[in-house]
Amino acid sequence: MLRLILFLALLAAVAVGLSWLADRPGEISITWQGYQIETSVLVGIAAVLATCIAFLILWSILRFVLRLPSFIALTTRVRRRNKGYQALTRGMIAAAAGDMRYAARATREAEKLIGQDPLTLLLRAQTAQLEGDRALSEKTFAQMVEDPQTRLLGLRGLHAEALRRGDADSAHLYAAQAQAIAPLTWAGEALLDWHVRRAEWAPALDIVEANRKHKLTESDAAERQRAVLLTAQARDQADSHPDQALRDAREAAKLAPSLVPAHILAAQLLARRGDLRKASRLVESVWRITPHPELAETYVHLRAGDAAQERYERAQRLADLMPQDAESALALARAAMDARHFDKARAALGPLLITEERPSRRLCLLMADLEQMEHGAQSGPVREWLARAARAPRDAAWIADGMISDRWEPASPVTGKLDAFRWDVPQERLTGAVENIALEGLPVITAEAEPASADAPVPPRPKPLASQALYPMPAVPDDPGPGADEKDETERRFS
Repeated sequence: MLRLILFLALLAAVAVGLSWLADRPGEISITWQGYQIETSVLVGIAAVLATCIAFLILWSILRFVLRLPSFIALTTRVRRRNKGYQALTRGMIAAAAGDMRYAARATREAEKLIGQDPLTLLLRAQTAQLEGDRALSEKTFAQMVEDPQTRLLGLRGLHAEALRRGDADSAHLYAAQAQAIAPLTWAGEALLDWHVRRAEWAPALDIVEANRKHKLTESDAAERQRAVLLTAQARDQADSHPDQALRDAREAAKLAPSLVPAHILAAQLLARRGDLRKASRLVESVWRITPHPELAETYVHLRAGDAAQERYERAQRLADLMPQDAESALALARAAMDARHFDKARAALGPLLITEERPSRRLCLLMADLEQMEHGAQSGPVREWLARAARAPRDAAWIADGMISDRWEPASPVTGKLDAFRWDVPQERLTGAVENIALEGLPVITAEAEPASADAPVPPRPKPLASQALYPMPAVPDDPGPGADEKDETERRFS
């Protein structure tokens, strides 16, 4: 709108000027080389303007002719660059698709048309990785490091190549250089893994805090990582610096309420200081949330030197907090057996034997111990329960990357990943004979439970029939099994 107003104002000014000149006619006389030209002022002004316009047109034509070679060269470069980027695009797609030959051909074409462009360097590095040429790949990434625009990309590529050849020290150096330039997720994770693998908990805590500060890690994940590191640090310092270890363990328990090892360590350190009441309350609060066998073991043995009856009473108090949970029954039964209360142990384990479709290995072994303590090692029920335990489903354990550990660890022994251990039941697969059941109208089922690999599928388990026992107690090969009297006695014990 403003431009239109200015244009109209200029047009009006020109019209007024021309009108003013028309109302005031005059004459212009020019004498040059014997020629005399006489004309009016208006015509003279028009002639001057026409002459200027003609000179401008001639100058533009001359300038275009003089700059024509540079225009042709520029057009050629643009066309060449466009072709180069088209080849670069094709090469990137081929490298992502794994087409090694086409990616190599596109790389050569792009380098010929574009030259040492950051994207051509990246394509060359990717193509070298596809071809397995590690030397060329590292050389290309090293060239990227020299350019400020591609320095971080080059450092990441060198870090990856160092990991491939197993050079952890060089990989750590590249990650540290990248982290010093700019906070990056991959660099922060690499530095954290480096310190965790070497059990350097204090530097690892600093890395976790830096990642959280720069928002490279979510707050919840950072708190969990910090809790795991504090637990590991407290465990290492439990003997040398018990006060600091207790502070770290309590902070870890506060940051991650579901981290059972932190609560166990804090309770043990409190009990070592003589604060049995605080230690008991701590275990009881966690037991209400996550019943765990290690929590029960810690709670029952908080005070060294307690008699078996005192440990049984403590187990009874713990079981009363979660009376419907299987861990409560198992802990109470074990304490009752130690106190020689065999009837109470059977009363605790009886509901589990009735409700569980297949008693777990721990339950079968516990029943074998109970039979041995009460009736001797040579009794038939002992061998029966041991036979069932050999084929019983596994109990929950600490598992990380397919490895089963007797105790929790802050990092995986396979990959070194922080907080990799989970309390879970190992997967099983059916490969051999567990039970042979021939029912009328049904085929014979032949299967054996064995630990499965991480990627092995778990086949569905057949549903039991209401009127038949799908998992009867097997007889030991060298023992014909209990007689009629022993069977009646066994039924009477759990009835």
